[in-house]
Amino acid sequence: MAISITLTLPDEIFNLAQSLAHSINRDLNDILVEAIAFSISPNYQGEKISSLNSLSDEEIIKLTQLQMASEQDQRLSELLNQQQERDLSTFENRELWSLMQIYQINLLKKSQGLNEAVKRGLISPLEA
Repeated sequence: MAISITLTLPDEIFNLAQSLAHSINRDLNDILVEAIAFSISPNYQGEKISSLNSLSDEEIIKLTQLQMASEQDQRLSELLNQQQERDLSTFENRELWSLMQIYQINLLKKSQGLNEAVKRGLISPLEA
């Protein structure tokens, strides 16, 4: 169940969210919902894959290989390096935060995929 609301966003935040949604080919509404949910709840797990059981072995293997888009990864690295050298602008901080959210969500999905792949015997358990 979902409740519709009207939300007034500053232009800068709207543009950042819209740019992010476009760059990762996602719906703007989904990006905003995840950002709000993650901000409110530190235990929020992004788009949790509700039923790994329903995914094929091929889809599970793809999850184990999930990586951030190269452009996003490069920009994340740039912002992290710049953050060490100087204070980031408000826009850069928000961009960094958004990219970190994408990174964390992808990492969670990848770990869920690895766990399921081991359970199914598709891959050997990872060694520490």
